[in-house]
Amino acid sequence: MTVDTPPAFHVMLKPRGAICNLDCKYCFFLSKENLYPNSSFRMDDGLLEKYTRQYIEAQRVSEVTFAWQGGEPTLMGLDFFKRAMEFQQKYRKPGMRIDNALQTNGATLDDDWGRFFHEHNFLIGLSVDGPRDLHNAYRINKGGAGSFDQVMRGWEYLKKHRVEFNILCTVHAANANHPLEVYRFFRDELKTQFVQFIPIVERDNETGFQEGNKVTNRSVTGKQYGDFLIAIFDEWARRDAGRTYVQIFDVALGAWLGQEPSLCIFRPTCGDALAMEHNGDLFSCDHFVEPNYRLGNIKEIPLVEMAAADQQKQFGQAKKDTLPRYCRECEVRFACNGGCPKNRILHTPDGEPGLNYLCEGYKAFFTHIDQPMRFMANELRHQRPPANIMGYLAQQEAERQQQFARVRRNDPCPCGSGRKFKHCHGRRS
Repeated sequence: MTVDTPPAFHVMLKPRGAICNLDCKYCFFLSKENLYPNSSFRMDDGLLEKYTRQYIEAQRVSEVTFAWQGGEPTLMGLDFFKRAMEFQQKYRKPGMRIDNALQTNGATLDDDWGRFFHEHNFLIGLSVDGPRDLHNAYRINKGGAGSFDQVMRGWEYLKKHRVEFNILCTVHAANANHPLEVYRFFRDELKTQFVQFIPIVERDNETGFQEGNKVTNRSVTGKQYGDFLIAIFDEWARRDAGRTYVQIFDVALGAWLGQEPSLCIFRPTCGDALAMEHNGDLFSCDHFVEPNYRLGNIKEIPLVEMAAADQQKQFGQAKKDTLPRYCRECEVRFACNGGCPKNRILHTPDGEPGLNYLCEGYKAFFTHIDQPMRFMANELRHQRPPANIMGYLAQQEAERQQQFARVRRNDPCPCGSGRKFKHCHGRRS
């Protein structure tokens, strides 16, 4: 193993390829089926064992996570995953902890899956886009009907068998204008403690690749995404901090603490989160499963060599090297770092290419949360819980209401907007 080999890297494993039992309208991965004409789209046991051995051998850390995705990975069947557990134990290094995370639409789950996930401590990501009407807008089955009821049955099995799970919600044109309805559904109805909000930026082209600068009308706009996150953050910071965990809020807090972002899209460089198809083909990233980003096949080239290849290093470094000056000089760059390269399809105000499609939203969101994040970061530095933000904001609100009570209608609003009170907070109250 060479000195250039990364001490750890992550692979999204797709044992069933792009095959899925649903037909979500915005899914970028369904078209990857076209890359493998006449394939059975099933990883065989020999390849599963080879991958398991190579992946474990390549990691120079004490904790390793196997990430199962698709398509729909449960379509491989339970026996496949039972063999996967056997191979993991066969090749596990002394003292090494192995975890498993699986992303599912939930429609195939039953008691057998629930028992298996609980027994082997799987972390399940359940894809839900909100309450019934919002979820069913795009997440449909092969017959064109909404999948909400099927997904909720899957959720019931996870709860029944006490399986650890989080919610992965995509934010798109149908649900972007309903942030609190979506968030409260997850918090109050599904009783989840962990939520991810993933923006849908869907390229409008014939290839299904990350090409062109047009997006579909299903895509969320930058402004919508920023407003969506801001609305949820304001509710979360006032009542749910320390009880409900929203991925982007946790990642942002790390940035305000000066830490390296834990989420690849916000790191200065990327390249340590790869994807492997059902036949052993390894690609630079889950969002770039395309011929130009194929690194090779583990049947021919060891996994660790491909992860450390110059091609992959250049892929990761390009994220930083192509960052426009407009972004390099931005006051929230420390939190954003230009976002995911797949979404850098706009031009900056001065005409330079490479601006993230979601820039407007990211900038608004990270600017909005600056004061609360500074407070929470300071609490952590002094070994106090960041959830104290709730009391801090409540005290601020009480003081503001006292100010408002003393203001006359035509006085300047105490909030600093520059407008008369009657046209600002006086109108709202």
